[in-house]
Parts: sequence; structure tokens; C-alpha cells
Amino acid sequence: MPDTLTLRPDTWLSLVQEEIVDPARPIIDPHHHLWEQPLRFGAYALADLRADTTSGHNIAKTVFIDCGASYRQDGPEHLRPVGETEFVARAAGQSEGLIAGIVSHANLLAGEALEEALAAHEAAGNGLFRGIRHAGAYDATGTLWNRGRGEPCPYGDASFRAGARTLGRLGYTYDTWHFFHQNKEFLALARAVPETTMILDHFGTPLGVGAYAGKQEEIFTQWREDIAAIAECPNVVAKLGGLAMPDNGFGWHERERPPTSDEFVAAQKRYYLHAIECFGPERCMFESNFPVDKLSISYHVMWNGMKKLVADFSEDEQHAMFHGVAERVYRL
Repeated sequence: MPDTLTLRPDTWLSLVQEEIVDPARPIIDPHHHLWEQPLRFGAYALADLRADTTSGHNIAKTVFIDCGASYRQDGPEHLRPVGETEFVARAAGQSEGLIAGIVSHANLLAGEALEEALAAHEAAGNGLFRGIRHAGAYDATGTLWNRGRGEPCPYGDASFRAGARTLGRLGYTYDTWHFFHQNKEFLALARAVPETTMILDHFGTPLGVGAYAGKQEEIFTQWREDIAAIAECPNVVAKLGGLAMPDNGFGWHERERPPTSDEFVAAQKRYYLHAIECFGPERCMFESNFPVDKLSISYHVMWNGMKKLVADFSEDEQHAMFHGVAERVYRL
């Protein structure tokens, strides 16, 4: 798979148009990115986010998640990610309340310098800074488009765990992103640092391309067991989404037409329902992971699919997964 991909034009996404399911339901989208300079595949600025979030669903608020955008180019290394918080805080100020939370990056291995970095994020965030994502995604096969941070997973490092404890002590959340074969390492981290609220992004990323092509059933079996074990940790919350990334192996980004919401449900239902069964609706929140998942599917079709997935759940359970859990976890 190539190192870079390009967002398909809106004309490709517009080939599938659907009536909005349950249009009045309030949604908090707790996972999207922004960048003005192209990172991997084109720019995704506030205007693009507005276009997606106003495409039919009732998106009340969003949470920005670290993506390496607009870092400072000089100064102390541990403070360079603060540039991203500054950039997103400016965008939030122009978003009319849409962007309601910011999760940025800080190096949890930084020791005493971590608290200085967190204080700088807090000052730069204009009241929106909520937590840190120090992603652990790493794969050594060389066959993935999205290889992660390019360094071994730090979950077992004593300094990293101390950093995660610092987040909990100061009232911040810890978002993570890693691949399915790292789920057991994350489980050990969650058990070791029970005082910190941890958000598992993208289902722990079951893979389906490169070295993992043709192994989705085998991987699903392992993933299912690992998710059940992680869910036993009460400090972990699951984000449900991010499976339309090319690395997941559904291949939608290569098709002549993007998927419909019914195709989305048919392909991914078992992942969503297993995670909800394990964590319970009170510890699950739906996410868009845009614009990364926009490589494969449009915003309004994706949310239609997620609504269809849980249409048989109670009103309270649906509200929790679409709004309430994100509101509670990110203090919105």
C-alpha cells in the first residue's frame, strides 16, 4: 500500500446520497482532525469540518484529536505540540461553539517536563483543553499505509506509565491509538494505571491489508477476546469508529462508488455490537475519525450507518452512545 493516499473528490462521495436517519438526534462527534497544511492526503480545515457536520445530522459539538498539525517549529521539544492547541483554539473561536474540546499531544515519557507541557496546553486552549493522545500505533511489517508513530509502543515503559498517572492526577484524559496486535500491551497499561480515564480509539484497529490481508477472520477472533478483556477495566472507554481507514481492509476507497449505510452496517456490525456488548452503552461513544475515514465514506452516510446499527437499543442507550458519554468523558 502506498505511503500516501488522496481524498477522493466530493463528486465521488456524492454518488451515494441518503435520507438522514433520525435527523433530530443530538450528536457529539468526539474524534476529528484539522490541518491547514496537507498531511498525508490534502488539507482539512474548519470550512471542511463545517461542510461535513452540516450535511444533515444534528452535530451539536465536536472534539478535536491530535494529528500532528501546526506544531511549533522551534523551542523546547516538549512544548512544540502546543502549537497544535493554539491552532485549534483559534479555529474553535471561529466555529460558533462547534469545536468544544481539544485533545492534543504531549510526550508521556517526558518526566518532569510533562507537567510544564500540560500547563502550556491548558493556557493555549482557551478553556477547551481536555486531554492528551500519545499514540502507541506501531507495526514492523512495512506493509501498512498508516504505520503509526514509527517507534515501538511505549505502554510498558515505567516513565510512560508515570506520565499516564500524571494525566489522571490532574484530571486529564488519555486517548490512545494502536493496532490490534498491541491490545494486550494496552490492557496491561490500563490495569497498571486505573486512576486515569483511557479512551480506546478505533476499536484497537483490527487490520486487513499488507501482511494482514486475507486474515480478517483470524484477526477478528483474537480482537474479540482482547476487547472483552480490556472492557473489564472500568477506566477504559471505547470509541466506536475508524474502521473505514484503508488499513482495516474493506477496500472502499478503491471502489467506483462509496459504500451505502447498509453496506457499512453489513461489513462492520459485528465489531460495533461486540464492543457495545463488552463495554456497555455507558462506556461507548460513536466517532467519525474524519477526514481519515472520508477516504472511504461520506459523513452523512457513516452516521446513518451507526444509527442503523443501534436502532433497536433503548432511547437512553442511544443517547449515551451518540452524546452523553462524550459529554461526560470530555467534560463538555
